[in-house]
Amino acid sequence: MGLRLRLGLRCHPHVAGWLAIERFPVGRSATLSELEEDPHPLLARLRAAEPVSWLAALGGWLVTRYDLAVRVMREPMNFTVDDPRFSTSRVVGPSMLSLDGADHTRHREPFAHPFRPARVRDRFAGFVEAETDRLISAFQAGGGADLRRQFAGPLAVGVVTEALGLRDVNADRVLSWYAAIVAAVSEVTAGRQVTAAGADAFGELRDALLRTITRTDESSLLSEAARTPEALGQEEVVSNAAVLMFGGIDTTEGMIVNAVRHVLGDPEALELIRVGADSLQSAIEESTRLEPAAAVVDRYATCDVELGGARIRRGDLVTVSIAGANRDPAVFTEPDRFNLRRENARLNLAFAQGPHFCLGAHLARTETAIAVRRLLDRLPGLRLDPDHPNAPRGLVFRKPPALRVRWTTSL
Repeated sequence: MGLRLRLGLRCHPHVAGWLAIERFPVGRSATLSELEEDPHPLLARLRAAEPVSWLAALGGWLVTRYDLAVRVMREPMNFTVDDPRFSTSRVVGPSMLSLDGADHTRHREPFAHPFRPARVRDRFAGFVEAETDRLISAFQAGGGADLRRQFAGPLAVGVVTEALGLRDVNADRVLSWYAAIVAAVSEVTAGRQVTAAGADAFGELRDALLRTITRTDESSLLSEAARTPEALGQEEVVSNAAVLMFGGIDTTEGMIVNAVRHVLGDPEALELIRVGADSLQSAIEESTRLEPAAAVVDRYATCDVELGGARIRRGDLVTVSIAGANRDPAVFTEPDRFNLRRENARLNLAFAQGPHFCLGAHLARTETAIAVRRLLDRLPGLRLDPDHPNAPRGLVFRKPPALRVRWTTSL
């Protein structure tokens, strides 16, 4: 459940000096369509020639080299998320997503314990297995399905709502809130006011979350967070729950479908995974490296700073390309190849680094492993549908628009 949610973290275009623009010819010619459709050739050119480059298309700097990406994410004193242009906080309120320093720690810590590996195994693995089997049973007899819409998306929603204790809210309702709030964040990013639909959606989500917080007959992440020694106020719990929910939907859905796509596209890997759990874990790490579900994270420079030969000004937007860093040949040999035997695949930056390392990383890995294993176990001859393209796309959240698959059904 990658929890680096990046809804509308965008600034107004910075007017860079003409000398700065002339220094970055690759970045100057970059387009949003390249970044959304197949960014990897562009990211490779940037990484080789302009590892920190000014992109007018983004209105900020793009960092594509691994070591520089790590530096940005590990230095909140120089590169922060705590900026008034962070539009998500204007819709759902301040949260661990939009704060740094002591305030970030205070918002994050009450939620941290349930996401530790032992707690994830004890608390969530059984639910994930049951929900996975329920979803597969719904389409198993058909011989074909879109695994994004019929499986990965509903599974991600189900796990997040279970974790937050929203058992009286169905997945369609959650997704309708999600769409309205994302649209509202986009409007704020463009300089407009929060939409009425967005405000109404967050109001409904807020009411549902508050009902969960005040329940005394059951335990949820929310009720636990409200009872910890460093307890947050109810409105603060709601804001953090909102970003946990929405961070978990897009990134986990993408992580699952990207992993299935990579595994089914590599016959040797598929055979190894069928007989070994270790191979499955390796495949998930390599898939996450090759195509991270969240391709970028944003920061703002807190001071004038030099990075990779670029002179960044205080207030500039600095976007880290996780997708670019994860294919840095200085770290990963043959970086464009899916290699199940890659020994350092776990060095990938898909879950970020530093204080904003993904809170739900272990849950996301657990969810993906169970999902892929149950699909392979229950759908004999599972394969990609050759009649439907499945290339991932997206500037921020990268996944196939659809993942059509087929399998053998009994007569």
